This record gives sequence, structure tokens and C-alpha cells, in this order.
Amino acid sequence: MRRFADLFERLDATTSTNAKVTHMRQYFAAAPPADAAWALFFLTGGRIKRLIGFPRLRDWTLCATGLSPWLLDECYGAAGDLAETIALLVHDHGEPLSTETPLHRWVERLLRLRDLDEDGQRAELFRIWRELPPRELFLLHKMLTGELRVGVSRTLAVRALAEVAGVPSATMSHRIMGDWAPTAGFFREITRPGPIAADRSQPYPFYLAHPFEDDPAKLGDLGDWLFEWKWDGIRAQLLRREGDVFLWSRGEEMVTERFPEIVDAAQALAPGTALDGEILAFRDGEALPFAALQRRIGRKKLGPRILREVPVALMAFDLLEHGGEDIRHLPLTERRARLEVLLASQAGGRIRTSPLVDVHDAAELGRLREDARDRGVEGLMIKRRASGYGAGRKRGDWWKWKVDPLTIDAVLMTAQPGSGRRASVLTDYGFGVWDGDELTPIAKAYSGLTDAEIDELDRWIRRHSVGRYGPVRAVEPLQVFELGFEGIQRSTRHRSGIALRFPRILRWRTDKPVEEADTLSGVQALLARYGWERPEERPPEQLPLFDE
Repeated sequence: MRRFADLFERLDATTSTNAKVTHMRQYFAAAPPADAAWALFFLTGGRIKRLIGFPRLRDWTLCATGLSPWLLDECYGAAGDLAETIALLVHDHGEPLSTETPLHRWVERLLRLRDLDEDGQRAELFRIWRELPPRELFLLHKMLTGELRVGVSRTLAVRALAEVAGVPSATMSHRIMGDWAPTAGFFREITRPGPIAADRSQPYPFYLAHPFEDDPAKLGDLGDWLFEWKWDGIRAQLLRREGDVFLWSRGEEMVTERFPEIVDAAQALAPGTALDGEILAFRDGEALPFAALQRRIGRKKLGPRILREVPVALMAFDLLEHGGEDIRHLPLTERRARLEVLLASQAGGRIRTSPLVDVHDAAELGRLREDARDRGVEGLMIKRRASGYGAGRKRGDWWKWKVDPLTIDAVLMTAQPGSGRRASVLTDYGFGVWDGDELTPIAKAYSGLTDAEIDELDRWIRRHSVGRYGPVRAVEPLQVFELGFEGIQRSTRHRSGIALRFPRILRWRTDKPVEEADTLSGVQALLARYGWERPEERPPEQLPLFDE
């Protein structure tokens, strides 16, 4: 556990990618395989399902320390992280016994909490609090609550592990795709220099596009490129192998059971097929907004009603495996030709070939991109015809040219501190728009400002606060900000009746009087044009049915 805590601190202390890779490589080379497997799990974004919630941890901390609730809240406000706050407080009530127990033993001990009742969990946690110093307790609390995040990208962790194993990064990325158990045996297997046993459910690493932010004229000869719509759905790989079908999301979550229509359609594909594409809410030959698809995401049970109201399809745009052969090295044009032949019999069904977009010149490309939102897509994909299918995000061959975000000018209404290193700075903001003479909350945002702007705004808010509600400050409605967002939908959970998708701050409108900020009626007009109306909000006789 001490070795993993050292690694965590070293990674947190540097912004150098080379240094991060070096620290991880040294850890993987020296740690016992069982520890290295769990470290890899956490470093690549894996999280243990929450074992104990923060409310219960808070109550048990009060019990163990004898603190008053208000004092614990003040400590939390100062630290900005409850896991760190508890680790520091309970450390004062016990003397650490040992930090030599390996990481995997601590994780196994935490996992056994699932089998205990509340009293048993509390007794065991009190014992753990007496055995570890604050920095290790902090990490264990993060593991307990499913909140452990390490400041490295998956790509860097893969690179470090590949260097230990002596294999290319692309090979290592493929080895750790899909579901795997963090065991010593698994770690030994993936770090072997030669070929390893294949899992027929294992997907390929996803190839990601870079944002295109240049003049399209600089693409050169447009004949060197293929153009497609950028669909607004869930990126996924569909695998048909040895009589079974596996559907994986880009987040390496198997979602086979959530989209039975696609799985049923995949039974007609030849074994040894792997498709890359986008899962879309799809009805009457048209893609529905992402808000429709959200109704199916996360549902464990799919009843007849949701299947009828939000049918789905896979819009396939690449073929990665054909006849059991990995064809990612072939040029995109050849993979595309094979894809079209393979899916010719699926025309009009649940698995479709993403259509190509004809583009004759750079000016037309720009116009198509500007019209993308009205077509129900996010923009355009620009792919080099000769490109192979890589791994991760590589610049040069695949580009995504997204439509500009929707925007509104909103008034700053509230602010509260951030977390971690920004626990003492007001960085999380609430915004509103005018509804008559009153402001109605419309969105919260915390990204988009520079560090200098955050500091300046923090000072301004402290001088112009007009009330406090716990950590939240109400501020004088004097500042206007331009907010950008990707989508808009009706919501019964928000006072305005509207929810914005991925809101962020685009700029601080110091040039705009607060009276000229946008109105709720104006936002409702955006909803009417770009939003999605749930079928049950329409008269029953207008409920569309999906019939291909």
C-alpha cells in the first residue's frame, strides 16, 4: 500500500507526461503482480462499486471523533474533499500500526465489507482507521466510495506497461480492452513479450478523431478524404464471434443486454465480424436526438413501452474484423468497401452503413457543417482514404468538425467552492435568464474560464455576496456570461423546465449590461427548434411507432 501511495503522490506532483510514464513503469516493474494488477485497474479508470456512501462515513466519523456536525462541516469546507477530511480527523484518534500490507490485500479487505451488515462494516472500518496513516486512508476512502481517480490518462498507463512488457503500445492497449479481473495471473499474462491467449469477447481499442479547427481549404485535395456525418449517440463496437454477439461501448462497458434489437439483427452477420459505429435512437428512418437515447441508458429492464418509444439502430462506419481476420491495417477505402458489401442485406434494418457525404469543394464542406444541427447530427467526420484503423487519438488522419455550440447569455446568480486544490476558491457557478423581471436558474457550469479570470471573479463574488446557503453564495446579479451547450431538452427536475447538455462558459461578457441577458422565452424557442419531445408528452393518437 505504501508503494502505491508513493506512486499516487508522484503522479499528482508532476505535469510532465514523460515523468508520469517513468513513475508508472518503475512501479509496474517492481510491484508484486497482484498489486500491479490493481494499480493498473485504478490507473486506467477502473472503480470499485461504491461499498459505503459518504453520509454513512460522515456519521461514523462523528461517532469516532466526538466532533460536532458543524465542526466537521467546517473542516470539510477547508479541505474541500470529504475523503481527505475524514482521513485527517480519524488519524488523530489512533496510532498507525503498519503500512506494509500489500495493495491487493487492502482491496480484498475492502471488498469483504459487502458481506457485512452495517454494524460489522463500522467495526471493520474503525479497525482500518487505527492501522493506516492519513495518506493511505485517503486512498482507501476513495476506493470505498468509488471515487478514486488518478491524474493520468489511460494512454500513458498503457505506454508505461507496454515498455515493461517490451511490446508496442497498440498491442498492450488491445490486451487490456474489455472485461478483465485484476489478478496476478492476468498481469503476468499481459506482460508476456510474445502472443497471448485471445478472449473472443474482447473488443479492439477505439480509434479517436482529433477536433478540426482549421480552414477546410488546408485539407488539400478533397479527393484524399472521405466525409461522413458525426452522429450524436453512443460509440460502440459490435462483435459477432463463434455464434455469440458482444456489444461494447467506448467506455469499455459491455452493453449487449441494453440493446436487444441490435443484438438480434447481428445474428444475421457472418461469424468473425467486428463493426465500429454509433448506437442511435432511430425511428422512421431518422436519428432522434441524444435526449431520446438517454431514456434507455442505464436501464436494467427494458419494457415494451420504452422499446416501442425509443427504438435503436447501429450506424456502422468501419469494419475491423472480417472473416475472423483483423483488417485494421487495410486502407479505409478497402475496409469501407467490405463493410458496404457485408451490410447490403441489412439495408433498412437495425444495423446500417453510415452514408458518405458528397463534398465538391471547401466552401460546400463549410456549408454542410453549418447545417449539421438542423440535420440532427453534431457535425462532420473527415477521414483520410488511405488511413488504417489506429488506437487512441492520433492527429492527422481522422478529424471531427463539430458544429458550433448553441449559446445563451446568462446572469451569474450563485457560486460555491470547487474541490481538491480549488476547495478554497469559488469555481462552480449557477446562472439564470430573465423570466419577466425575475431571474430563473437555467444551468450550472464550472469550466471555461482562465485561472486569472477565476481569481478575479472569486474576489468579485466575495465582495458582492448577498446571502449564503451552506457552501453556496448568492451574488448580486451584475455579471453576464456567454454559455455554450451541446443540446437542450425539456426537464421536470429543473425550475426552468429546461435542461442544457454539457453547459460551459465561453466568455465573460463584461461588455454586456445585465438587462440584455437572454430570456426564458428565448431559451424555450431554442427548445422548440432543437429539443426533443418525449412521446408520452404528445397526445396518444400522435405516438409514432417504429415499423421498418
